[in-house]
Amino acid sequence: MSVPNSLAHGVDPARPGTLHARTVVAGIRVGPRPGRTIRLGRAERPDVDLSVGVDDLSVSRRHAELTYQAGRWWLRNLGRQLMRLPRGRMMHDSTDPVPLDDGYTPLFIRGSGYRQHLVELYVTGQDGETRVNRHQADTIPPKIWELNDTELLLLVVLGEHYLLYEEAPRPLTYKQAADRLAYLRPDDNWRVRTIEGRVEAVRHRLHAGGFPYPLLHDVSSGRPYENNLLHNLLKGLVESTTLVPPHLDLLESDPVVTR
Repeated sequence: MSVPNSLAHGVDPARPGTLHARTVVAGIRVGPRPGRTIRLGRAERPDVDLSVGVDDLSVSRRHAELTYQAGRWWLRNLGRQLMRLPRGRMMHDSTDPVPLDDGYTPLFIRGSGYRQHLVELYVTGQDGETRVNRHQADTIPPKIWELNDTELLLLVVLGEHYLLYEEAPRPLTYKQAADRLAYLRPDDNWRVRTIEGRVEAVRHRLHAGGFPYPLLHDVSSGRPYENNLLHNLLKGLVESTTLVPPHLDLLESDPVVTR
């Protein structure tokens, strides 16, 4: 991710704590030094060190800054628009600075309309590892979560709107799913409580396997709606390609009558 820039002169990219930052128009590489601050925004140098959203008036001239303190780079929002970090974490200009982890962090600055301006951030870790080109390396496949045939059918029914890639999808209710499954599998005696039990079993199993989204109730922060946990489950299964649009063919099948 290294790029030519005056700030990169004499900086060892493998030095722990080195910050690499890149937008569509420029990039910088900055060594760690206590108190050093890097500014991001729509303005030009020397008002900012890295320009972002240069043609978007919704991006502030000085929209964000990164300061190196206590062995970490700390990110702060200075702009009027929100910034978004991984896992949907939002930053307002009143939000406390957030430390960057070693490795890659994508930062999105909300712009006008549907625009989202990406700033790629990378901090060299203690092992000195930096990003390198791997043009010919094998592609790492997505994590496919194991589901049996019954679980697959149930989750496809509940997540039909997710598999259609609709905006802001929500799951079917357990009652709606029970009615649909009663048609597809009339001999299986589907009930709402049966569906609840099967979904809960899947959530517990995938949580134990390291699922990327919360699937269990967090007693320390109150009991979330069951529908929110189901949303997390379906969202993660679709993003991982465990559930894909061809699975919708299961909903077009003739009723299966078991004997």
